[in-house]
Amino acid sequence: MDPCSTPLVKGLKTMMEMNATPPYYINTTDGVEYVDNFAKLRQSLKIISLIIYSLAFVLGVLGNGVVIWVTGFKMKKTVNTVWFLNLAVADFLFTAFLPLSVTYTALDFHWPFGNFMCKMNSTLVYLNMFASVYILVVISVDRCVSVVWPIWAQNHRNVRKASWVSLGVWVLALILCTPYFVFRDTAQSYDIILCFNNFALSDDYETPSVILLRQFRNQAMTITRFLLGFVIPFTVIVSCYAVIIYRLKRNRTLASQSSRPFKIIAAVITTFFLCWAPFHIIALIEFASHTATEPSLTLRYVITIGVPIATSLAFINSCLNPLLYVFMGQDFKDKIRKSILTVLETVFQEDSSSQSH
Repeated sequence: MDPCSTPLVKGLKTMMEMNATPPYYINTTDGVEYVDNFAKLRQSLKIISLIIYSLAFVLGVLGNGVVIWVTGFKMKKTVNTVWFLNLAVADFLFTAFLPLSVTYTALDFHWPFGNFMCKMNSTLVYLNMFASVYILVVISVDRCVSVVWPIWAQNHRNVRKASWVSLGVWVLALILCTPYFVFRDTAQSYDIILCFNNFALSDDYETPSVILLRQFRNQAMTITRFLLGFVIPFTVIVSCYAVIIYRLKRNRTLASQSSRPFKIIAAVITTFFLCWAPFHIIALIEFASHTATEPSLTLRYVITIGVPIATSLAFINSCLNPLLYVFMGQDFKDKIRKSILTVLETVFQEDSSSQSH
């Protein structure tokens, strides 16, 4: 008997298409003709992904480790250092676990680390995404308040309140990423173990009600992630910066005082947007493709190329912030002459309009 004819393997093949890799890489294998058409392309993209993942791991762990060391132990605590410390912690946690994704990809999506680590690896990806984007929301709101109501900000903006807000962001991020821990699962398919999203929490791939439940939960997760992890946060961020720009144009003195921190934070937010936007767009395209009654070969081609590229962009974002802090902190010649500590202290210090008390 052909093993592909069994319900479990058929179902796992469908799961592999939709989410068999780390929560972000789709290994499409639903027919010999399709595999033959895209095998070389996928192999090339896999090699590129491995290089980028490895680079993100090295730069992310080292860069974010330095930022954590400086903001957490070497600098005077300010509201800004609290924000950037938490942002660095989110990126550090994610990049520290990247070797698992590197191994999984290198082994052609065989997961040797067990069910718990499968769940944990997926959860950390989305914990990083939600924590980072909502910390950026908080930073944007904080900057907006400091520009629009500077006196109120001087009187009420302090490290203790910033720490409590940061804790709230982590709690929210944990709540939002909990479903990824619940639904992530492992299963044997041929001679490999897959790490995939088992949205029905079942190995039944034939009962119509179970299939509908799986599709509904997949749809709910995709749309929720897009709205809560991208659309709503960036709507708030863009609104805040629209207000900030309007106020700075009317007050040149305030503009000169806020110039450096404004540019650095704007660069961090822009980079996050450019790195994560393709990930969310491809996720929507991938979901639409798998729910279509007649799957499009063109869409599959777009997904085959787009998923690893979008994933790599999202991953590389976790190592870019420390580079932005250094290269935007002050003049390049000064950076060469001064220590990393001095450079980062210059980046994270409060501007005169928003000193914390």
